[in-house]
Amino acid sequence: MSEVTYHIVEHDGGYAYKVGDVFSETFPSREEALQAAQAAAAEQQVPGSTEGIRYQDQAGAWHDETAQGNDRPVAKVEEN
Repeated sequence: MSEVTYHIVEHDGGYAYKVGDVFSETFPSREEALQAAQAAAAEQQVPGSTEGIRYQDQAGAWHDETAQGNDRPVAKVEEN
């Protein structure tokens, strides 16, 4: 199972949460950024429905797969 970590960081004159190299919108306070990160992390773990997906790879070949709706990552928030 994969894992996603949300980090609370200073950003653009306020605070944001960051996943990898991607920042959320900026919040005026650290507490608001923390609450938003906790909500996003909780939503990240909600199972969806199993769906068929079709995608094209870099070589131009098409692939059909099944995306399991219950295959969700473990999401956590670190305040740093």
